[in-house]
Amino acid sequence: MSLNPVTDEIAQTAARMVVEEGLEWGPAKHRAVRQLGLPSRTALPDNEQLEAAVREYIELFCADTQPVELLALRELALVWMERLTEFRPHLAGAVWRGTATRLSDIYLQLFCDDPKSAEITLINNNVQYEPSTVTGFHGQPVEALSIHSLCKPLNERVGIHLMVYDRDDVRGALKPDSAGRSPRGDVQALRKLLAQEDGNA
Repeated sequence: MSLNPVTDEIAQTAARMVVEEGLEWGPAKHRAVRQLGLPSRTALPDNEQLEAAVREYIELFCADTQPVELLALRELALVWMERLTEFRPHLAGAVWRGTATRLSDIYLQLFCDDPKSAEITLINNNVQYEPSTVTGFHGQPVEALSIHSLCKPLNERVGIHLMVYDRDDVRGALKPDSAGRSPRGDVQALRKLLAQEDGNA
């Protein structure tokens, strides 16, 4: 953790909300500030600090359930990535990073020649979706197509968000973070992760 006990406390409180309630990281940080009675302008922990707190929380309180839930979500992500293979899908978010629980959604980033082609594919396959606009990984607005899919091992419907990027955006998508990790992975990378998990089982 950091040398700042206030941001540590925010990170730990937000981590509990992320794991126990499925909150996204940004809202969890702000809610933690309010819950702790801190001023609204209090400095927030960065995402690396929050991720470390989430991993610590999972290890302490969910070590017996989280690996099974993560595996189920990764297998469901692979199903959809294989269905959408023509759009060069990449898995991101908690399911890719390994911090997902049964409350986590799946985030797939599609890199399309035609931004409407993914939407047309969903329509042609009678897949119901909700369109919205979200902030992309370069800070620009991108279209998101949100669907729900049954995850049989969890017996729950899981939210899957398809972020539609231009094909050229894939060039900078795999740049490692400060810890040397890729922020997202393609079908082959996810299969490799699943093979590792199978080997460790």
